[in-house]
Amino acid sequence: MSIVSLPEVDRFGPEQVIVLNDAAAGLLAYVVVDNLAAGPAIGGTRMASDVSVVEVARLARAMTLKNAAAGLPHGGAKSGIVADPGMPDDEKVALVRAFGHAIRDVVGYIPGPDMGLDERLMAHIRDTCGRAVGLPAVLGGIPLDVLGATGFGLAVAAEVAAERGVLQLTGARVVVQGFGSVGIHAARFLGQRGAVLVAASDSRGAVVNADGLDVAALIAHKAAKQPVSTFPGGSPVSPDQLLALPCDIWIPAARPDVFDADNAGDLKARLVLEGANIPASPEAEEKMHASGIVVVPDFVANAGGVICAAVEYAGGTSAQAFAAIDDKIRTNTRLVLEGSTETGEPPRRVAERIAEQRVDEAMSYHRHE
Repeated sequence: MSIVSLPEVDRFGPEQVIVLNDAAAGLLAYVVVDNLAAGPAIGGTRMASDVSVVEVARLARAMTLKNAAAGLPHGGAKSGIVADPGMPDDEKVALVRAFGHAIRDVVGYIPGPDMGLDERLMAHIRDTCGRAVGLPAVLGGIPLDVLGATGFGLAVAAEVAAERGVLQLTGARVVVQGFGSVGIHAARFLGQRGAVLVAASDSRGAVVNADGLDVAALIAHKAAKQPVSTFPGGSPVSPDQLLALPCDIWIPAARPDVFDADNAGDLKARLVLEGANIPASPEAEEKMHASGIVVVPDFVANAGGVICAAVEYAGGTSAQAFAAIDDKIRTNTRLVLEGSTETGEPPRRVAERIAEQRVDEAMSYHRHE
């Protein structure tokens, strides 16, 4: 295990950038521990063939801000395993266990599930390194992907936007990019509030129905390992076509860097709920803000998962987790949107200022002697 420094650092971090390279196990992975001032860092482990140390570092900083914004006693970190998440299950378990062994001494980092990993695999990580969140219920975990903690938080953020007159939830037309563990539950919880899913995509295509997609039927279709593009209740389209689809709510719930300065102007929505981490460049969010689109930033809107993980780590229940998600995301979304209205700034700038002040305060209690 070798430790290297990122070329650019600031007052918050990162504290460690770790490259895990175990040729015998076929493991190449990155761990970035960004900031530990508020406590041990919680952050997901993702698996993707193209994940890079730069991406992991950006995500780790997002976790520092997310945990601070949510008022959690945890710092921020992230990890990425460079591999195909679609590999045979026995190979995937072996690789994840090798990763767990490799991070045994990175004691300030508590891994959780992210893209490509689930509760079962987190159980293998905990078995090998002694710590993890997002565990199966039988191990005392709160199965956040099954319960839809992150999607629930996105729906709460939408409620706050509706309270502020951004839109009406009843009849609101929703587009979800990334109909996976986050997107599925966001569509489900928004549907319970009267919204209508009109388009969804996954890694293999997209589906559209201007009259509304049957969310429960589409979830069952995905559970049967079928791509959304073959769902009989809609028409298949290219995922690229979703960007310019007229709607009220657009939810990026897949990979980073969906929006940039070139394509942000194509968006025809009133509200963007960032279900994915770092889905938009600063320039893209500036452009959306200038055009009147309200963007609830990732580390505010999608904090439901890590709030749930923190409650699990502290020994709490699913009911306590959902109550905490509702309280924290509702409060923070109000603060951010009110601040944006008062100052005229994009919501992200307001949110970053709030989170950074909290990290600075946590850091003020540490002395290097």
